[in-house]
Amino acid sequence: MKLAGKVAIVTGASGDIGSATVRALAAQGAHVVLAAPANEAAILDRLASDARRCGVRTLVVATDVTVRDDIDRLVRTTVDAFGTIDVLANVAGLGSSPALCDDTDEELQRVVEVNLLGSARMIHAVLPVMMARGRGAIVNVGSIAGEAGVMGIYSASKFGLRGLTDTVRREARSSNIGVTLIEPGFVRSRMNAAMGEGLPSPDIVARAVVRAVSRPRRCVIVPRYYAVPIVLAKLFPGLVDRVFGDARIQQRLNRDARAERAERASP
Repeated sequence: MKLAGKVAIVTGASGDIGSATVRALAAQGAHVVLAAPANEAAILDRLASDARRCGVRTLVVATDVTVRDDIDRLVRTTVDAFGTIDVLANVAGLGSSPALCDDTDEELQRVVEVNLLGSARMIHAVLPVMMARGRGAIVNVGSIAGEAGVMGIYSASKFGLRGLTDTVRREARSSNIGVTLIEPGFVRSRMNAAMGEGLPSPDIVARAVVRAVSRPRRCVIVPRYYAVPIVLAKLFPGLVDRVFGDARIQQRLNRDARAERAERASP
């Protein structure tokens, strides 16, 4: 699929990866629909204005992907404005504590609702539009944490997203709809703020999304150097159990998250 003139929805458009994806799609000539919660409206408006400098049309639709009515309104508004939907980029996502027991029940539910059910509901709403036209591209942004379970409920949600991507790819294959999973490692974002500025830019993920629309793949790992530990984790799961089951590793893994949680809880 060539992106010039195509219509793309980006969920989580106000986030670091989402914003980079909007810019990357607009730079390729795609009209972009920016979806994120209403409290991010100012960010979306600025981003939409920047995207229009590429000569494309934009549309901002306040959307909470945990609310089905919001999703249906997003899809309906997009079709009313542009007549079709060619691309869906499911970027919206939430992190979690590495230790499952550090999260509240409400936090567990919210992560699954955004990371897994939000993507599933977006696909459920968009897929009939694409199938009716016999073309389209769906790109889900997962995580390497969806290949190795070391990040609590976040890993669980991304494992689920991996399974969802596979089943939708097979369901939509005969309708000429490409379905790709992008699995980033650690990139520079608000979610990984404690890791400093030395991480790769979120642009690396946005470029992968654009490539996946033009040439769908089953799964794309970025940066590529994460492919080796993922293969090792699959071949030697007992080794991963041993390494990440070590109390010292668990303490180090959870240190920053627990410090941040304690800071938020302090008066």
